[in-house]
Amino acid sequence: MIPAMKMKPKTLGWIAAAITVTIWTSFIVIARASAAYNLNPLDIVFLRFFGAAVVLLPWVLFSARKPSQTPRSFFGLSPLPWTTTAVTGILGGVLYASLTYSGFFFAPAAHASVLLPGSLPLWTAVLTVFVLKDHISRSRTIGLFCIFGGGLLVGGASLLAAFDGGDIWKGDLLFISASACWSGYAVFVRRKGLGAIDATVSLTVFSVFTFLPIYAALAWGGIVSSRLATAPVGELVFQALYQGGGTVVVAGVCFNLMVRYFDPVRTTMLTSVVPGLSALGAVIFLDEPLYLNLILGLALVTTGILIGARKA
Repeated sequence: MIPAMKMKPKTLGWIAAAITVTIWTSFIVIARASAAYNLNPLDIVFLRFFGAAVVLLPWVLFSARKPSQTPRSFFGLSPLPWTTTAVTGILGGVLYASLTYSGFFFAPAAHASVLLPGSLPLWTAVLTVFVLKDHISRSRTIGLFCIFGGGLLVGGASLLAAFDGGDIWKGDLLFISASACWSGYAVFVRRKGLGAIDATVSLTVFSVFTFLPIYAALAWGGIVSSRLATAPVGELVFQALYQGGGTVVVAGVCFNLMVRYFDPVRTTMLTSVVPGLSALGAVIFLDEPLYLNLILGLALVTTGILIGARKA
């Protein structure tokens, strides 16, 4: 196996992109399928960070014993200062996960395919202009308009259906909000120049010290509804390993590597195949229908991402 340090940065970036796309695609299908089982959205969020903590625990304990030139926080378990840890944990951890999993309980996977990865370039482009003072090229502008139009085709139809009592629009708004949080996280990682593993560890540590004890206490006291105590052990283990080890640790590190070797806008645009693959997976594995507005929205979003990913 070739050591990562001897790889060209571009090669490592493309490998990270391939892994990220694979996990993100399966994540949309599996998260939607999970809505039909026993756990509620915040139960899955709890298992997501619990699983990530178990996977990262050996590395965290080992690194905490090593001398560091940068301030650590949360009893030395986070490799980043308290404020930086909090921002990564809130945007890329608690808010993103809570909004995303809640969205799957209202809207189908096909909507998530368009609005979650599809709107990332749009949000990221806006943030990079104001935060990183980046310049948006003409091709990226055209691509972003296509993405906006695709999202409008999908989300607009759901908003109109709300007048008939539909709830899909709630899921769409949750997906769009989750995408905005993840874009903010990506831009923050780029602005601070955070390492891929450090950023992933910091958001996990923050979530473990904040979300996990608060949710456990509320669930134990009966203040919030939780099914963690009654769900099958197999479902708990699967969600902890896949959502925590897979989507947080593996995909999180790979995504941050992409941000490091590419710019944030190009990083999110490199995930151009995720909307199409995940929508196809929803049709095959979840028997979801693809209506005309979904097909057109998916086509516009994918086209916009491909156009925007081109070099100016």
